[in-house]
Amino acid sequence: MSGAVAVRADLLELTPEALTALANAGFVKRAQKDVAAGVLPKLESGADGTVTASFDDGVRTTLPPGRTLRDAQCSCPASGMCRHRVMLVLAYQAQAASAPAPSTSMATAGGAPAEADGAWSPAQFDDAALAASLAPSVIEQAGRLAAARPVVGVQAWRSASAPPVARLPMCSVRFFSRSSLVHARCDCKQGSGCAHVAIAVWAFRQAGPLAPGSAEAMVEVVPPGPDGTEAAPAAQQRLMQGEPARALRTDIDALLLSLWLDGSSQPLMALAARFEAVREQSRALGWNWIDDALDELRQLLQAQQARSSRFEPLRLVRVLAELWARLQAAEHAEQPRPSERPALLASQILGVGVKGEVALDHLRLVSLGAALWSDDAAEGASVLFADPDTQNVTVLERQWSRAADAAAGGAAQALMNRRVAGFPLRQVASGQVITKTATRRANGLVDITAGARQTGVLPLSPTSWNDLVAPLRQASVAALADHLRDAPPDFVRPRQAAAGASDGASGQLHVVAFDRMEVVASHWDAAAQVLHAELVQAPPDDAADNATDMADAQRLRLALPHRAVAPGAVDALARTLAGDYGALRAVAGMVHLQGGQPVMQPLSLLTAQRAVVLQVEAPAAQPLGLHSEIDDTPPLHALAADTLELLAMWLRQGLRHQGGGALSRAEAQVLRLKQSGLVRGAALLGEVLENLRSARRPALVAQLAMLGLLMQGVAQSAAA
Repeated sequence: MSGAVAVRADLLELTPEALTALANAGFVKRAQKDVAAGVLPKLESGADGTVTASFDDGVRTTLPPGRTLRDAQCSCPASGMCRHRVMLVLAYQAQAASAPAPSTSMATAGGAPAEADGAWSPAQFDDAALAASLAPSVIEQAGRLAAARPVVGVQAWRSASAPPVARLPMCSVRFFSRSSLVHARCDCKQGSGCAHVAIAVWAFRQAGPLAPGSAEAMVEVVPPGPDGTEAAPAAQQRLMQGEPARALRTDIDALLLSLWLDGSSQPLMALAARFEAVREQSRALGWNWIDDALDELRQLLQAQQARSSRFEPLRLVRVLAELWARLQAAEHAEQPRPSERPALLASQILGVGVKGEVALDHLRLVSLGAALWSDDAAEGASVLFADPDTQNVTVLERQWSRAADAAAGGAAQALMNRRVAGFPLRQVASGQVITKTATRRANGLVDITAGARQTGVLPLSPTSWNDLVAPLRQASVAALADHLRDAPPDFVRPRQAAAGASDGASGQLHVVAFDRMEVVASHWDAAAQVLHAELVQAPPDDAADNATDMADAQRLRLALPHRAVAPGAVDALARTLAGDYGALRAVAGMVHLQGGQPVMQPLSLLTAQRAVVLQVEAPAAQPLGLHSEIDDTPPLHALAADTLELLAMWLRQGLRHQGGGALSRAEAQVLRLKQSGLVRGAALLGEVLENLRSARRPALVAQLAMLGLLMQGVAQSAAA
């Protein structure tokens, strides 16, 4: 690169991670090998910044400034992305690295001096940069989308390999270049140059200064003014005001009260009209997380009626408590406060602007496990995936009717052989899916249609989760516990399909991976039908003096209940913990705090030899040591669990139908709570009993929800 040519700072800023996102890992790895071997094309740089690469096989690739890699012109036969485009960038970087340092007066292709490495924000892209990179119609579309004032999470720059990210309700935008907006990558079908990029830039502008590596900030995006100037901060939308909002809250309270009084076992026909009415009202107001919670509530009731393995009584209690609490939190978020920006927005809590689904571009999904279910009418599976590029958790759901099998005149297929996107379920559940035909909803539900040469599945390997990072992947048990303690409650966070797709297990989906993982205990609780185990993060070799204390602080408990629909899961976990597949490297599952310590219901594990997806493993008997967990349970945790079980029994049978024995048990529970120091819980339970006797019904929904939330909190924090 000699003469008065423009330096392409945007190409110099593209890291291997960025090129992988803009192209694919295969092209990047091959190009890196060629660069390391010195097999480089001949480069020519024009005065306007256009870079042309000439390869030995006669292929010529040209990349003008202001164009993405996909827009580069290449003479090779490939119809889309090719290795020559990636090779052009890496060769340009290699040549720049070997050339003399440019003078400070040398201009970049964008007309501005090249910036030094370090923290930066997409807020630096002004309206002129947007107009130069995006079509006018795209900016107009962005304005229409922003008129709904979506809530966007913005993550500040952390390092060269962790660029700024904006998480929109339906997709994520990553900014790989501080010099050019064309390299911003959206995971929607368009990939780049879309309206989501403009919304992401506006979100960073309105977020203000962000410290490098700071926590994700939530911004309610307001579109720029009609003259293109930055819109003044607008008052928060008063979503909870007005007659439609008040009417919906009244109707939801009435529905929840009916469930508590008459029980979840009542005929669904009696509730169908109410469900349809409140869901229609919530959709009309755009309260999509309320609608999503109502939909899950309805599915749980249907699963109970069908005696499906999907039904879990405590999950039903949690969903009812969440519905009430989410509405209360949204109302509280709208109350005036001294600070200019509330910590949480009502639109974020209610899910305004997250309806619909978006088609995704080239996508790689790594399985974190599967949850199977079955009832008399159907069977199905939920496969939980992680997207290594965006770190999003997604869920692929499928179900198959037994009646359809009977109508076909043949025997029902084995569940593991059912086809998902053209592949057997077992292969998808224990693999890495690469597809161009996926769509995703805001709650993480993903769908993949079968298409010739559009979807492929590779098996999981011991390194498949290496690209996952915090907070999804935690490097220590202590870090995981800190993250769970600092996490906001479920009723203010966006709803995630993964929470309801994992056998009703409470908590968040996480991967725990550390270098030295040891199994210190494993036993079978025959009474509870649960396999328990304890994993310890071994201390470094130079920490022998405090090894015992460190091991105690780094214990991860596993608890896997036996389920008839997955008969091989418990034995597969036992064999893995026994070391049959080599050293344990990582484990993924739903994690919650119990007595201040993390407890995981595992879904899958990676060992030195293979991946073990528990619920799709074939049954193979494994000897198990017997032990009961009853004596090991912290007293306060046991008391909270007993109270939640009491609520679950009431919800199933209905408060109207409780006999004298059940009420006596509740009165005894009030005394136990009071004697244990849980005065607030005792008062709430006592108020419920008093209201039942006096027929004061309206307060029951709030009291029962608060009691359920309080007991969940006690169970998480109560230590031995």
